[in-house]
Order: sequence, then structure tokens, then C-alpha cells
Amino acid sequence: MADHVPYESRYDLPDDPAAVRPALVVLDGQSLPVADIVRLAEGTARPVPGTDAMKRVEQSWHTARELAASGRVYGRSTGVGANRTEAVPSDAAADHGLRLLRSHAGAIGRPLPAREVRAMLAVRANQLLAGGAGLRPTVITALCDALTAGAHPVVNEFGSVGTGDIAALSQLGLALVGEHPWQGGRAPEPQPLDNNDALALISSNALTLGQAALALDELGRLIAATELVAGLSLLAVDGSYEAYAEPVHAARPHPGSYAVATRMRHILGAPERPTPPLGRIQDPYGFRCVPQVHGPARDAAGALESALAVEINSAAENPLICPGTDDDLVPAAYHHGGFYLAQLALALDHFRLAVVQTARLSTSRLSALNEPAFTRLRPFLADSEPASSGVMILEYAAGAALGDLRAFSAPASLGHAVLSRGVEEQASFASLAALQTLRACEPYRLVVGCELVAAVRALRQRGLRPEAGLPVGRAFALAESVLEAEIADRPLTDDVTAAARLLDELAATADDMTRTGPVGGTGMTGTTRGIA
Repeated sequence: MADHVPYESRYDLPDDPAAVRPALVVLDGQSLPVADIVRLAEGTARPVPGTDAMKRVEQSWHTARELAASGRVYGRSTGVGANRTEAVPSDAAADHGLRLLRSHAGAIGRPLPAREVRAMLAVRANQLLAGGAGLRPTVITALCDALTAGAHPVVNEFGSVGTGDIAALSQLGLALVGEHPWQGGRAPEPQPLDNNDALALISSNALTLGQAALALDELGRLIAATELVAGLSLLAVDGSYEAYAEPVHAARPHPGSYAVATRMRHILGAPERPTPPLGRIQDPYGFRCVPQVHGPARDAAGALESALAVEINSAAENPLICPGTDDDLVPAAYHHGGFYLAQLALALDHFRLAVVQTARLSTSRLSALNEPAFTRLRPFLADSEPASSGVMILEYAAGAALGDLRAFSAPASLGHAVLSRGVEEQASFASLAALQTLRACEPYRLVVGCELVAAVRALRQRGLRPEAGLPVGRAFALAESVLEAEIADRPLTDDVTAAARLLDELAATADDMTRTGPVGGTGMTGTTRGIA
């Protein structure tokens, strides 16, 4: 991964007042995009709560306190889970919130990386600004202060089954009151959380949503980079542009596939109606089916982003606090199941299943690059020494990483749990789906890194250079600048590591150049296209 600065260091702002400061992101509880969650998590932006949104929070807080004082409201004047029928005496109400946080702050496993916890803080602050939680407004200010200072509470990995990240958010709650450690920056001022604040804070899936946003961002970039790598591999085997022709995809117009075919033509500098090849009539699936495999992955990414956009900008707390309005003068607390993340769990599972197909296609192209029939080179792109192995081991390494990726792609939504004395008899396991999607990033990156190493070696050995003005040409130049040119048998670990780190930069290059890049031409200098 290119240029990952330790998150703590991002807040050491320069003394020069003219220096660029992190951009501002206004949180309004209604329109925050996934991209801004990522920026806030990585410290390249700082949050500011919207004025109108803070007014909604203030009104909701006052309404919630009035409702809890005059009737039974889940988690405020009652216990939670199977204890929902037990009333909290008024003289014990002040301590009820703290006891709830302490008892639920039992997340287990490794402490999560800073960026994942910061993503949780950003999501939760924005959700609270939707105005349905009935939480004291100063908590939102504290969350924004923590994000600006680069601080995050220690949060452990496991504690959610997709019906609310109550263990992680309880750790946040205890940190806010001063009973749990912060890391990375100046902690916000302690907050006096009571029975009217505790459940309102933890009734959310903010950690799951933050992790899902980070995973979508990274895998989206990797998919874009993979299309560039596929273009390099296509050129290395004298592959045909025919499979990306506009008439082919107009005849079967799935949106994602059509878009990927268009993108591949831009990457390669291919015309809409390319000339049929002189040699091979059809390329292997790894080249011919890129639009049909990458298209569904891009469609799944779009569906996941839509689901996340709804959840990040929703008041899903249970109960939902609705202040009185001109049309409805009666304030109410609605008890509901809006915290249940079936929609997100299914979207995450769908996305991972689509992503693993693109990685499998990468390993198919890697196999083709080892074949003299496709490259006109020695087997495994080896040197001239007898029985040299060249890049043979990359197929094994990529296959092993693909095995990990395949395991992470198992549908988490198939899980089942009955909890809290049978009161909560179902679970979405969206939290597991988000974790698995994050874990899929590294093996995916390594699979494509193996292909990139082989593609660049094949192009070098054949003396082929993609046109510098094309996205594929820029990608080749970047890869050449970091990959060792020596083809004698040697360990390739460092090569694959460097290639995997380069993928983010390749994705940015492709995005920049496909917006304005040229279409047409051969895509190659120093050679003719096609197979002789």
C-alpha cells in the first residue's frame, strides 16, 4: 500500500500557518458519503458538525429525557435484552447508564487498528446528527474533537453479531467518561453519561459500517488496478481487443460489464470496433471475460456503497426518539428492529463473492504468461539457463493467497445465533462480513501483485513497451521503476511485495487517464499487434 503514514503523525501539523491543513468535512446526519468516512479515518480531513443537525440533536435529547421521566423507555427507564421488563428505579437512574456501559464493554480479541476505530467514530458522530438517538449534544462535539486530535479509544475486535456493535461502542462510552484508555492523541474532555445517554450511544453498528467503508474503498481501488494489470498481460500475449468491442456489450448491456469494456478500451487505446486478430481466434477466459467478471464486481461495489450510504446517514437507534412537530404534536419513542443489518450483510457477502471471481481471473492470466504458446518466450519466463524455473513459483504463491481470499468469501450471513435468553433469536452477522471483507484486501493485493510481476517481465523480455500516452503505458512505466529487471532465477518475494504496494498508485493513474485518455492506436510501440 503506497504511502501509508502512521496515523498519529498526520496530526503533527506544521508551524507554518500557510501550510495546508486537513480539509473540513461537514457532518449533517443526512448526506455523508463513504469517501468522507475514509478521509476522516485516515486523517486527511477533519469533521465539523452541521448547525441544523446539532439543533436536531438538542431537540431529540430534551425529548428523550422527558419521555424517560414520564414512561417506560427501553434502556433508559428499563433494563436491556432479556432485562427489558425490569424497571430502573428513579433513584438508581443516574448510575444505570454507567453500569450498562461497564457490563457491555466486554469486546475481546486484538485491539483494532487506529483507522478502523476512527472510522467508527466518524460514522457514529454522523448517525447521531440524524437526530433520532436522544443523546446529549456534547458527545458529538467530543467525537469530532477526538477525530481532529487523532485520538481513538482502545477497541477490541470481537463483540458483535450484526445486531449492534454494543461491546465496541461501550468501550467508546467508557473512554468518553474517562474509564477506558485513549491512544494516538489528546483525549476529549470527559462526558457525564447517564441512563439517558448510554444506550443511545451504543445502539448502533458504527464499527461494522466504518470497517465496511474502508474495505469497499480499498477493494474498489484494487479492482481498478487489476484492470490495468490485465491490460498489460493482454499486450504481453498479443491478445485481442475484440472481446471489449462496443457492439459485443451493446448486445448484452449489463451496466457493469458495459462500463468495464469501455474502460478496457480506454486503458488499451483500443477503438470501439477493433480489427479481428490475425492469429488466435479467441483468447483464454482470463483475457476474454474481463468485462463479464469485473462488471459484476463493480455492480456489487455500487450496491454496497448504496447500502452504506443509507446506514451512515440514518437514525437507526432503538428506541427511535421523535420530537413533536407541527403535524404531530406528540413526542414518541418507537421500539423497532432498525439496528438489524441484513441489507448490509448480504451486500458485503455479494461483494466478496464477486471480488474473488476477479482474483481467480488474475491467476488464469498468470498461467497464460507462463506458456510459450502465448508469450513466444521460454516456459515460466525463464532465462536461457537449462531448466530454469523463472516465475514458476508465482502460480503457487498466488494460488495460496487465492485460497485465503476464497475462505474469506464464505457468506457470513449464513450464521445464526440465539442470544439473551432467547429474546434475540436471530443475527445478521454483518460484523463478520465486514471483517472478512477487510481481511480479503491483502490476499487479493498479493494475487494481482504476482500477475503484475509476470506481465512486466514478459513485456520486457519481448521488448514491448505500451504507448506512454495510454493508461497502460503509464502503468508499465511505474511498474518498471520499482521492479527488478534481472531474470535469472532468484527469490521473487520482494518483487511481489513491491508490485502489490504499487497497485494503489496504478488505480489512481487509471482513474486520472481514463477520464481524458486517448482512444485508438495500436497500444504498443516497437511491434505490431496480433499474432503472426
